[in-house]
This record gives sequence, structure tokens and C-alpha cells, in this order.
Amino acid sequence: MTTKPAAAAARATVYGYPRQGPDRELKKAIEGYWKGRVTAEALRTTAAGLRRVNWRRLADAGIHEVPTGDFSYYDHVLDTTVAVGAIPERHRVAVETDALDGYFAMARGTQDVAPLEMTKWFDTNYHYLVPELGPDTVFTADSTKQVAELKEALALGLAARPVLVGPVTYLLLAKPAPGAAADFEPLTLLDRLLPVYARILADLRAAGAEWVQLDEPALVQDRSPAELNAAGRAYRDLGDRTDRPRLLVASYFDRLGEALPVLAKAPVEGLALDFTEAAGANLQALASVGGLPGKRLVAGVVNGRNVWVNDLSASLATLGTLLGLADRVDVAASCSLLHVPLDAAAERDIEPQILRWLAFARQKTAEVVTLAKGLSRGTGAITAELAANRADLASRAGSPITRDAAVRSRAAAVTAADARRSQPYAERAAAQRAHLRLPLLPTTTIGSFPQTGELRTARADLRAGRIGTAAYEQRVRAEIQEVVAFQEKTGIDVLVHGEPERNDMVQYFAEQLTGCLATQHGWVQSYGTRYVRPPILAGDISRPEPMTVRWTAYAQSLTSRPVKGMLTGPVTMLAWSFVRDDQPLGETARQVALALRDEVNDLEAGGTSVIQVDEPALRETLPLRAADRDGYLAWATEAFRLTTGGVRPDTQIHTHMCYAEFGDIVQAIDDLDADVISLEAARSHMQVARELAAHGYPREAGPGVYDIHSPRVPSAREAAELLRTGLRAIPAERLWVNPDCGLKTRGWPETRASLENLVAAARTVRSELSAS
Repeated sequence: MTTKPAAAAARATVYGYPRQGPDRELKKAIEGYWKGRVTAEALRTTAAGLRRVNWRRLADAGIHEVPTGDFSYYDHVLDTTVAVGAIPERHRVAVETDALDGYFAMARGTQDVAPLEMTKWFDTNYHYLVPELGPDTVFTADSTKQVAELKEALALGLAARPVLVGPVTYLLLAKPAPGAAADFEPLTLLDRLLPVYARILADLRAAGAEWVQLDEPALVQDRSPAELNAAGRAYRDLGDRTDRPRLLVASYFDRLGEALPVLAKAPVEGLALDFTEAAGANLQALASVGGLPGKRLVAGVVNGRNVWVNDLSASLATLGTLLGLADRVDVAASCSLLHVPLDAAAERDIEPQILRWLAFARQKTAEVVTLAKGLSRGTGAITAELAANRADLASRAGSPITRDAAVRSRAAAVTAADARRSQPYAERAAAQRAHLRLPLLPTTTIGSFPQTGELRTARADLRAGRIGTAAYEQRVRAEIQEVVAFQEKTGIDVLVHGEPERNDMVQYFAEQLTGCLATQHGWVQSYGTRYVRPPILAGDISRPEPMTVRWTAYAQSLTSRPVKGMLTGPVTMLAWSFVRDDQPLGETARQVALALRDEVNDLEAGGTSVIQVDEPALRETLPLRAADRDGYLAWATEAFRLTTGGVRPDTQIHTHMCYAEFGDIVQAIDDLDADVISLEAARSHMQVARELAAHGYPREAGPGVYDIHSPRVPSAREAAELLRTGLRAIPAERLWVNPDCGLKTRGWPETRASLENLVAAARTVRSELSAS
């Protein structure tokens, strides 16, 4: 095979695009619909307008084949559940009565019906709704959404490629439905699911699809021979059908590994591989299987998960190597651009020198187009772009912003003793019981309380200059007073100040640390209508002055009960930021940990006896391949212990984690050596409590009894039953009672009712324990 035809045929594409719009129009329309202020028709009109704008912008930028079907009102995995008819029985009536309301009920629940479980999409901060499948699940094809969105794009005169979650990944992401055996394997439903996918593919072909992309990111993980055989069977089945478009099977986030030869042999027309996270491994694997003769290779050479400009010369070298390994090589971002903000050009407050280092979705689209142009026409066609790119890379590499000698010297001087508590847990626990004098089954919350309209208005007014700092801080103090008074009245044992001064649990800290950049418009979807603005870690990290001490001390002055100091942990700071790519993650984590250690020590010195260091991203950031995990967990757990290792024995260290598969990291949770851990457990019916018990976890834990990502108010009876389930795994003297997560996104009426029920449940179970 010569390289020239593959190069000449090179085209630019992307796998997906941010959904929200430049001013989060989708979020506003959906939340307006939930509140009854926006009609269903108006919501659909807004959504269709956003899709049109995205597709036209992509096409105008030079993308030759736009993605369709990646747009979602809430979550693309939930969309797949609808497309294959796997509606849980408890939601079926709602979906059949009103498809849109039923869809949102599956995502958020109702007062009477629980939602689907939610967890992280591989090692990202995006959350998906977990499919519930059982031996009795009956799949039925519903291609309405996919066909409609394809026709919208084709009507605009665009070449379009529908994108679906692949059947193997869909089943591997699923869990046994309520009532199914705990060891039921959803993958056993593959032969039942494939005809449904075949029907959807046939419908898309009839609607005009030439290609369809089936996303199989689960195949970059370690997979058993049985799972690999299932993948081979799936794509032989789908590939052998004649009534279908051409198939592009996409993988991303890591090396495809053992699944590559399986897919290379399958009767599909193309594969998409990630050449940013695992460039060398995927190149080697491709060569070892003899390439992809007769197939299309979509090469993800632009990082779809981080915000730094691409090294165009390096990417062109990779693409050049790939030309001899496939019949046609196209250029793409490594994954959907859903994981980055929309447009760096919207950032007016970032220094121009630094802004040139950044590429958000629109800039990454331009990089993909430039690389495709350079590949197909030669580097002479992109001389100016290459020169500008070299200058941008040199500017960043030589900037004093990126290096601080004092920070590096302090990090280099860390010893193993710095990352250990002064006494073992048993001795600390006794000291803490004597100091805190908490009741059996102590109650607490995770940290944040509802952010009221008055508070949000005050924050906006401060940014706009309509009020001064004094007026804003007066509003914050009033919020803290209300939160503390409510908790005291309700009977909560360990209080929080509610975090009214914080816009986001990572951004708030990043704005006060050196080496971090905050964006004004860099919104990224976390789940549903929840969007965050991840900070950008651009240089060495340090803490110039205390960040939380003043507000924590103020809250403590209002009550005699202990008030928790609330911090975001070092791993989560990294996971929920865009991290620098010019040094190992472990080095950045150590810098962040030392900055937070200073904050922990200042909190303790100021009289705070309970300090929570949240690490919800510890599991999320776990490498997808088992071979890579030990190294990660070593620096991740060290960073937490370095943050907390300098406190007295009677200071109680808490941590918090939510919405992840904790069973994979129970040993790491143990290695954190926190005195108390609170975890999401309500949607998963206390699964994590059983996992902790099976491990022999020796410290205190609070598996959540209140699902805060649903608007429904759990009854005291329901919370008490969950608490009793928790007690079957964790002894009463080590069990805490708390919600699953922070309460910032909830309203005050549901928060009041839910926490009152939570406290009532704790009192009921305490009474039962006293009587037994």
C-alpha cells in the first residue's frame, strides 16, 4: 500500500460537541421546563436551534462529517436506554404517558419513583445514568431521536455521521435491575440486544446515513476472553448484515489493547483510536496486527479532554506513521469535545500571553481541520499555522508562570513521615470521642447548602460592580447564620457553614492558589443541567494566604456544636481541573497537597476540630487499565495523607466520595487513613457499606441515606430503613448518618424536609438500638 492515497483522502471530523450553547441556553431551557416556565415545544425549539448552530459552525470550520445523535437533554447513555427500549418497569407508565417527562423522571426521579443510579463516565467527571437490566428485559428499537437529528443535519446539506453508544459498552455499563440476582451479567443479553441495534442501523440507513459511529470505550479497559469474544460476536453480527450503513467503531480514553485484533478482523469499515492518551501503544498494536487494510482509520490526535494547544508538528508525525496502516486516515479529536469548554476566545480576563496556550472546542476543531489539511496537501499548505503553533508552544515552555523554585524545593523535601498521622486510628478515635462527645449514629451533612436566589444575585452584583465587598459579605454572613440556625434547630450533630461564599468546590480554591487560572465562560457538563467551570492548572501551586478559616471561624462562633472545616482534596483538585501536561500528575498533586496542608493546619489552629477533605474523584481518576493503577494510587493516597498528616490526634479528619464504583478502591480508601468517610449509597441501596464490610474497613463511615441528585424528599421511614441496612454492614459505633452529597443544587423546602426526616430516622434507629 502506498501512503499517497490515504493522505489525499484525509478528512476532518469530531465525535461530539458541547451541548449547552455559548450562554448555557440548553440548561436554562430545561430548568425552565422543569419549573413550568418553558413549554415542551419551546424546549425542543431551543434544542434544535443549538444543534443547527453547532453543525453549521463545524462545517464552516472545515469539518467534513458532523456528528449527530450526540446531543442530549440529559445524558447520552440514558438516550441509548430509550433507543433500545430498556425502560425500568417503575418508569414505564410515565414514559408512555409523556415521553419527555418520563425521560426526566428516569434521570431525576419523582416524589414517588426513584431515578436510575448515576455514576462517572469512565475516568471523566461526566456522569451517566446506569442502565438497569435483568433476565426479563425485553429490548425494542426506538430510532426516533437518532433519525430525526440525522434528517435535521442532512436538510442543512451537511455530511453527517450518527453516533451511538455501542452495544457491548452499553451492556458492560449496566447493572442488574432491582429484583435480579446480584451476580446477573447484563452482557448475557447481547444476542437479545443485537437485533435492536440492527433495526436502528437499518432505520438510519433508510434516513440517509452513509456511516454510523458505535462508541465502544469500555473495550479500552481490561477485558476477559468472554467479553472480547462477545465484542467479536457483536461486530460479526452487525457487520454481516446487509441493511446497514458503514460502521465506524470508536474507542477512546486509553489503548485498545486486546480488543484491537478482535475489531480489526470484524466486518466493519472503520476504527477510531485515541492517539493522545495511548499513542505509542495504539501505534504498536496497529502495526502488530498488520494495520487496517481496506478500512478507514480515524486518528484522535487532538486531545479532547484537556485545554492545551496541540503540538501540530508532533501530531503530523504520528499521522504520517499511520498512513501506511490503513486505506484511509482521517483526523479527529481523541474523544467527544463534550469534555472541554466551548470557546477560548470568549475569555476576556485571561492574559493574552496565556490565552494563546489554550484550545477549547472551537480551537480544537480548527486544529483538527489544520492537521487534515496538512496531511492531505502537505505541510506547505499550513506553513503559517505551524509557525504560529511553534511560537505558542515556546511561549508556554519558557514562561516563568510555569515554575516556582520555592514550591519545587518544598515538594522535593517531603518525607514519608510528613504523610502519616502521629498516632494510629484506635488512639485517635478515643481522643476524638472524648473531645467531640457525639451521640451514637451522629448526623451531619456533606458541606454545601442551597445557594439561594438572594446569594446568587449578590454574587452577580459583586462581579458587575453594583455592590461592594462589604455588602456581599453581609449577605454571606446572613446565609451562614440561617444555615447554622437551621441545623441547630433540626438537631444535626456536626454542623457545616453551608459554603455560601463558594461558587464551586474546586474553582473557589483555584481562584486563591497561585499557578491556577479561572475562566468566565469555560462551562463543561458534569451531569444533566449541572455545569462547572474547571480551573486551569498552568503553573506551580502554592497558597498565599488562608482560604476558608475566616468563614469557618465565623460559623463556629454561632454555635457550641462542632462545625466542620470544608476543603477539596488534592486529587479532586486535579481531576476537576484542566491539568498541566508538562509534568507528571503526581508532582502537581504533591504541590496541591502542601498548599492544602497549610490550610488544614490553620483551620486547626483556629479552633476547628473536624475537618473534611473531599476526594470524590479518587475513583474517577483511577486508570482504566489495572497495570497502571498501583502507581496512581500510591501518589494519590500520599497526597491526601500529606494534606492531613500534620493535625493533632483529637482533630477528626473526614473525607467524602460520591457517584463512582467504590469496590475497586476500598484498599485505597483504607490507605487514606481518614477518621470518617461519607459516601454516596442511597441510589445503590447501601452497596458501598457492604463493600467496606467485606474489606474489613476499620474506621467510621457514613453511607448516604438521602439521594440529593433527585428532587424527591425521602421519608423518615425510608431513611431509617436504609440506615438499618447500613447497620448490617457497619457497627453502630462507627456509623454516621448523612446525605449522599452536598446540597447546593437543591432548594430550601426539599432540603429542610429531607434533613428533618434524616434526623428523625437517626433518632428512631438510636432508640431501637437502646432498646435492644
